[in-house]
Amino acid sequence: MDIFRFENDVFLYGLALIPFFILLFIFVRHRRRELMEEYGETRLIRRLQPDVSRFKPWFRFVLLMITILFIVLGIANPQIGSKMEEVKREGVDVVIALDVSNSMEAEDIKPSRLERAKKSISRLIDKLRNDRIGIVAFAGTSFMQLPLTTDYSAAKLLLSTIDTDMIETQGTALGGAIETALSAFEKDDEKHKVLIIITDGENHEDDALGTAKKAAEQGVVIHTIGMGSAGGAPIPIYKGGNRVGFRKDKYGETILTKLDPGMLQQVAAAGNGRFISADGPDPDLEKLLQDIDKMEKKEYGSKMFTEYEDRFQYPIAAALVFIVFEFVVSDKRNKYLTALNVFAGGNQRREENE
Repeated sequence: MDIFRFENDVFLYGLALIPFFILLFIFVRHRRRELMEEYGETRLIRRLQPDVSRFKPWFRFVLLMITILFIVLGIANPQIGSKMEEVKREGVDVVIALDVSNSMEAEDIKPSRLERAKKSISRLIDKLRNDRIGIVAFAGTSFMQLPLTTDYSAAKLLLSTIDTDMIETQGTALGGAIETALSAFEKDDEKHKVLIIITDGENHEDDALGTAKKAAEQGVVIHTIGMGSAGGAPIPIYKGGNRVGFRKDKYGETILTKLDPGMLQQVAAAGNGRFISADGPDPDLEKLLQDIDKMEKKEYGSKMFTEYEDRFQYPIAAALVFIVFEFVVSDKRNKYLTALNVFAGGNQRREENE
């Protein structure tokens, strides 16, 4: 199956000019009408200009906007992948398990624990080279959000959609997240596997430590990143973008969620990995990346498009057609339509006289 892309997608921001031109055109037309009303009755002025069309300027403007649309698309250069080859790569498999429980909405790390975690993952993805990446979302339950892939753009796109509403069952089941991550790795591979768990560490559901030891026996290195502060913070509730309160327990007391570094340190130790705390600035991922780089790499093949065919000529050709059409369309009324209006007007006047 062919793949479609824009070679210079940054130029697509030029499409934002179209709404601006539309508002400007509406303002100019409105101002023109106000000026006409200052000189006299609008209907009388229009009778003095019988050849000027009221609708032709709008039609020409629409043609001009379509022309701009195609010009921008042409500059961005749409391309279609025409040749797919299997490319050999060397890397490791990295699965990121991201906590999406309600406690990750706490704002002791700005703008929130979850948003800071997503930014950290995005930075991590930017620094990966030939490694495959997968994403697991978990709370009281867990599921594979993204199977292992080398498509880093797709990974970042999916990452942006993750929020705390995607899993109804609340809680923080670290063990279940590890089990789900294990299903993403190849069974016959006893190394080249990394699991990065990003959470506040408040595990209340299962035996995370026992599951981490099981994963380590299968060759998985587990790193943990703790999001949150030791002092803790309440969990805000937002409606319509405004904070309306904080989550409370069944006794009506405000829930205070704290980072549990002890549990995450134990899980990382059981998985022969590293624990990183993110209680203030962005977590230091350099040492973690160095650990991944030092791991033995495996070779795998991935199919990808290596040649693309340009398609800029089509939108540019369409733009030329519309700009020529806009050039030949005048602001004057069509003489045949005007004649019909004259006859219609004459018939109406005769009927009124009778």
